[in-house]
Amino acid sequence: MTKKFNITGICIPERHYMVDIGNKLKQINRLIEDGEYFTINRPRQYGKTTTLLSIEKSLKNNPDFLVSSISFEGVGDLVFYDEKTFAPFVLQKIAEGFGFNNEVIQNYLYDSSKSVFNLDNLSKETSTFIRMYNTKVVLIIDEVDKSSNNQLFLSFLGMLRNKYLQRNAGKDYTFHSVILAGVHDVKTLKLKIRRNGEQKYNSPWNIAADFKVDMSFNPNEITTMLVDYVKDKKVKMDIPAISERIYHYTSGYPFLVSRVCKEVDEILLPVKNKEAWTIQDIDIAVKNITEERNTNFDSLLKNIINNNELYLYLMDIISGNLVHSYNPHDEMVVMGEIYGFLKNSASKVVFHNKIYEEVISNFIISKLSRKKSRYFAAEATRSQFIKPNNRLNIEKILLKFQEVIKEKYSKSDVLKSDEFLEKDLRLLFLVFLKPIINGIGFSFKEVETSEEKRLDIVIIFKDEKFVVELKLWRDKSYHKQGIIRLKDYMHREGVKKGFMLIMDKTRSKEFTVEHEDGLMMVWI
Repeated sequence: MTKKFNITGICIPERHYMVDIGNKLKQINRLIEDGEYFTINRPRQYGKTTTLLSIEKSLKNNPDFLVSSISFEGVGDLVFYDEKTFAPFVLQKIAEGFGFNNEVIQNYLYDSSKSVFNLDNLSKETSTFIRMYNTKVVLIIDEVDKSSNNQLFLSFLGMLRNKYLQRNAGKDYTFHSVILAGVHDVKTLKLKIRRNGEQKYNSPWNIAADFKVDMSFNPNEITTMLVDYVKDKKVKMDIPAISERIYHYTSGYPFLVSRVCKEVDEILLPVKNKEAWTIQDIDIAVKNITEERNTNFDSLLKNIINNNELYLYLMDIISGNLVHSYNPHDEMVVMGEIYGFLKNSASKVVFHNKIYEEVISNFIISKLSRKKSRYFAAEATRSQFIKPNNRLNIEKILLKFQEVIKEKYSKSDVLKSDEFLEKDLRLLFLVFLKPIINGIGFSFKEVETSEEKRLDIVIIFKDEKFVVELKLWRDKSYHKQGIIRLKDYMHREGVKKGFMLIMDKTRSKEFTVEHEDGLMMVWI
C-alpha cells in the first residue's frame, strides 16, 4: 500500500507519513510511570488521538502495564440517565478498552458490571480488579469534552480523583495513571449545576499534573517525516530548508503541516510533472490552502462568527493598532488558545501561525470591505497592477493607494481624522490590496508591532516576495532605525527592494514619495 500524508482521523505508521514523536512520548511516558493523572487538551486536529494510540502501543509492549483506552464520542444521552445505567456502562466500556487480546479481563469486568448499580459500586469493583491483577493499570479517555456537560460524568471524574487521593494515602487501589484528552481543559469544568441555573466551579480534576509537552512539530521533527517520504518516493528536496519553510507558515500545527505536504505531493508535483520539492512549492501550497474551504477552517471561523468580542479582539491584532499582552486568564486568550488560533510570543498575543492569520484576516477584511465601501470603495482592478510579464507592480499599488487616501482624505470627515488613519492604516491597505492579489498571491504579518508603531506586511505573488513596512512617522532618528531594520530583514530574506508606507501626523511630508538605496518610501 502506498503511503500518503493524512489530514483526517488517526495516523497509522504503515499507511501514512508521520513525524517521529519519540521525544514527546518519552516525556508523556515519564508522567505515566510516575503515576500522574493529567489532561491532554489541544485544539482539533492537533494529533491528540494519534498520540494516545502511540502511548497505548508503547505501554502494551511493557509487561508492567495494562491499558484500557476508551472514548465517550457517540455515546447517547440515555447512558447518563441515572447512576444505575451509567455506572455499569462505564465498567463495560473500560472492559472493551483493554482490547480483544485481553478476553479474560473483559469477561471478568463484564461479569462484575452486573453487580454495579451506582458510582460507589463502580469504585469498589475497580479497586477489587486492580488489587487482583496487582499491576499498573492505565486508563485513557479520549474525546472527554463530549460528556463534560453531564453531571454524572463529572461525578465519575470526582470518584477517580477521590480514589487517587486515597491511593496516595495508602487507603485504596485504583488506576496507576489516568489520561483525559479533549479540546477543553477538564481541570476547569464545572462540578455542579444547581437547579436555579447557578454554576459552581470546583474542578473534579484539580489533582491533574501540568501537561507541558509541546505537541506542535518543530523543524527537526518535520524533517523526520520528509526523510521517510524522500526514501519512499525518491523525490529530491533540500529537506532542512523545506522543513523550515513548512514550519515558517504552520508553526508546527500538525494538521497544517500534513496539509501543506499533501498539497505539494498530490496536487503540485503531478500538475508540474516534477520530481523535486522547492521553497516556491511550499509558498504556492500555502496560497492554495488559504483559499480553500475545509472543516478545520469552517470550525475556526464559526467560533469567531459566534463571538463578537473575539471578532473585535482579532481585528485589533490584524490592524496592529493595539498590542495585547499575554494573560493566561484573559477569556479571549483562553478561547483563542483552545481553538488553536492564538498563542503567546514574547508575552504578546499573536496568531498561532501564518496560515490561520491569512484565513482569519481574509474573513475579517472581506467584512470590512463591505462596511467601509461608503468611503473606501474598491478603486482598483488587478489588471492595472500587473506588468506585461505578469509580475506584480507593487510600486503602482502604493502610488495608487496614496492617491486614493489623498482624495478621500480631502473629502471624507471620517478619513480626515488622524486617529482613524493611524488606527486603520493596515486594514485600509489590506482592503485595497486583497482584491489585487487574491487567487494568485497572499500576504501575512512578519514583524510584530512594537513601540515604534511599525508593522511589516509580506506579500507573496507567484515566486516574488515584497516587504512593505507600515509605520507611524515619529522623527528622523526612528526613521533611520526603521530603515536599518528593514534592510536587515531584506538581506536575510534575499529581497532586493523594500517599501515603506508612512503615516505622517505632522504633515511635514504629506503625500510625497522618496527613493533611497533600494527603498521606496510613500507618505500619506
